[in-house]
Amino acid sequence: MLYFIGLGLGDCKDITVKGLEIVRQCSRVYLEAYTSILTVGKEALEEYYGRELLLADRDIVEQQADEILKGADVSDVAFLVVGDPFGATTHSDLVLRALNAGIQYRVIHNASIMNAVGCCGLQLYNFGETVSIVFWMDTWRPESFYDKIKKNRDMGLHTLCLLPVPSLSRGRKIYEPPRYMTVAQAAEQLLEILQNRRDRGEELAMTEDTVCVGLARVGAEDQTIRSGTLQELASSDLGGPLHSMIISGHLHPLEVDMLKLFSGPEGLKTLKMTDSSTYAS
Repeated sequence: MLYFIGLGLGDCKDITVKGLEIVRQCSRVYLEAYTSILTVGKEALEEYYGRELLLADRDIVEQQADEILKGADVSDVAFLVVGDPFGATTHSDLVLRALNAGIQYRVIHNASIMNAVGCCGLQLYNFGETVSIVFWMDTWRPESFYDKIKKNRDMGLHTLCLLPVPSLSRGRKIYEPPRYMTVAQAAEQLLEILQNRRDRGEELAMTEDTVCVGLARVGAEDQTIRSGTLQELASSDLGGPLHSMIISGHLHPLEVDMLKLFSGPEGLKTLKMTDSSTYAS
């Protein structure tokens, strides 16, 4: 059997009891090491689980999956994923490869950023498509994530923005220097896109005063949440990684009350009521 086991978002103790029992009985245990990270290192996981972990980087998972699947038809192999196993589409590909090889699989779910963002008080069923914001480079400054945010905003939906973590360089087995995007950096890129679109005379999906939420280290003991305008978040400091950000859509009064718990002393003054039960910015 090939087991896909979610590790949750905090530290080594966030694995489920069921997941830990399976890890301790498997012949090999792989730790997926590129879509996200925990607040503790591989050594801490090994000590708590009582097992050696084999690091599986992007190249191994996408190009050498046969190494992971080897022997899983006659013994148990575990594939550990930070958060929930299906937070990344790569893992669906591994499921299909296993089935094509005649190997059965089982999934042990856990918390992921996709549902844990509810900690800020925004209701999960009011979210639209999740987007990934990428680091800009001198000659590569895509704005496609803004267009997806606009589609969500047009429907009154919130947008969860996932921010980059270090990964393998495309096409080369060389790790990039550790570089985590902060909420402030993501907000700065969005502010620049807004100015670009304004200069082109386009109707904007949002403004500098749109209420957003910054989240850092969700699930850890030092989890941090900050709500405020996009402009305010561009100068915020939420500490170390990992960060994510939410662009608000239409807000229920209960959501507004929750966001005020994480805002500055002036509250969310840019919010306006669109009807008796809805706020927007």
